[in-house]
Amino acid sequence: MNISKADLQKEVIYKTSRSGGKGGQNVNKVSSKVELLFDIAQSLLFTDEEKQLVMQKLQSKLNRDGLVQVMCEEERSQYLNKERAIEKLHLVLTRALVKPIIRKATKPGKAVKEARLESKRQQSSKKANRRLNFND
Repeated sequence: MNISKADLQKEVIYKTSRSGGKGGQNVNKVSSKVELLFDIAQSLLFTDEEKQLVMQKLQSKLNRDGLVQVMCEEERSQYLNKERAIEKLHLVLTRALVKPIIRKATKPGKAVKEARLESKRQQSSKKANRRLNFND
């Protein structure tokens, strides 16, 4: 994925509000909480195939309008929260675009089978040696 954070910022909608948490009186005066909304369907950064993949993988993160919603209220300043929110969105989108490698099913080899049987024989002999011999 060759999408930069600057490209993302052009297509993102920001909403700010007052946040809770640390900050003292600053919390009561400054809107430092940032809510970031990103519309995948209208984005020019992705191909149609990539849009389908992202929409499918991020279904749980989409709101009822079909927008990806990321919130950040960790920092005291709105600017830093915007930066963190963009980083989170970038991370979410890059993870969604990764296609998992499909595992090819294989059968165990001859040496692996022999090693397993040998370990079973050793375990069996170990247990057999622990038994009490009532015939003697």
